[in-house]
Amino acid sequence: MSTTRRTYSSEFKSEAVELAMRSGRSIAEVERELGLSEGLLKQWVRKAKQDGEAAFPGHGRLKATDEEMRRLRRENEILRQERDILKKAIGIFTQEPKRSTPS
Repeated sequence: MSTTRRTYSSEFKSEAVELAMRSGRSIAEVERELGLSEGLLKQWVRKAKQDGEAAFPGHGRLKATDEEMRRLRRENEILRQERDILKKAIGIFTQEPKRSTPS
């Protein structure tokens, strides 16, 4: 028996947060009205207060800071690979050539 995870669009989340903040009703009341899990809207409200406009970037997109972190990590990995290749090349080119002994 598997449960399916419901996903909500960033527009829905923003509108739900706006409704919770402006309606004058409790967050739990708005959650029940919208059919959301208990505590979910509270998380969205907290995230909206913390991140503002960038709170819900959408499916598959990251916040600008997370995107920058991902880019830097990838760049760092490429630089490590290049460094390792150069180390191996230096090792190869600095080896003494093997001399064959005359028979």
